Amino acid sequence: MATLIAPKQADTAGEMVEIAGGTFLMGSDVHYPEERPAHRVTVDGFWIDRYAVTNAAFAAFITATGYQTFSERPLDPALYPGARPELLKPAAPCFAVRTARCSHAICATGGSTCQAPIGQHPEGPGSTITDRQSEPAVHIAFEDALAYASWAGKDLPTEAEWEFAARGGLDGAAYCWGDEFTPNGQWMAITGRRVSLAE
Repeated sequence: MATLIAPKQADTAGEMVEIAGGTFLMGSDVHYPEERPAHRVTVDGFWIDRYAVTNAAFAAFITATGYQTFSERPLDPALYPGARPELLKPAAPCFAVRTARCSHAICATGGSTCQAPIGQHPEGPGSTITDRQSEPAVHIAFEDALAYASWAGKDLPTEAEWEFAARGGLDGAAYCWGDEFTPNGQWMAITGRRVSLAE
C-alpha cells in the first residue's frame, strides 16, 4: 500500500484507491535533464491514497508521536563542509506568483526563503496553517514523509508508481492533463515558469 505525502481533503484522508498495474512512458526528453530519457516502465498493481496528506492528518501524527520534523532540527555542520554557520538552518524556497517585474534570480527562487518550522509557515514568516487544516502538508522532508507513512501503516509510492497514478491513464502526454501547458489559457498548476512569465 502506498500513500501520497502532498495532501488535499481532511474528511477523506484515509480513503485509498486500487491502481491496476500497467506499462507507461515515464520521464521526458524535452523538459528537465533528470527526467531523461523517456522510457517504458511497468508497475504492478498497488493501493494509493486518493488525496494527499493534510495538515490536520500530519498534525495528528506529530501529536501522537512527538516527532520532530527535519525543519525543526539543527543541521549537522559535518554534512555541509565549508558552509557558513549562519546558513546552516533548514529552509525551503517559498514560491509566490508576482504581478510586478522581478529579476530572473528572484523569480527562480520565488523571492524568499522559509525557515524552521517550515511546515507551520508555508509561505514564510507571518503565514500560518491555522485555517488550512484540510490543505496539503507542505515543506515535508523525505524522512518526515517516510516517518508519517510508517506511523500510518503504509508506504511511500515509488517515483514510477506516483507518476503512473498521477497520469490517470493518460500515457505519453507532456503533462498529466495533456500536451498543452495552459489549455484555453487556463493555468493548471502554480509553477516557477508561471512566475517568470509574469515579467
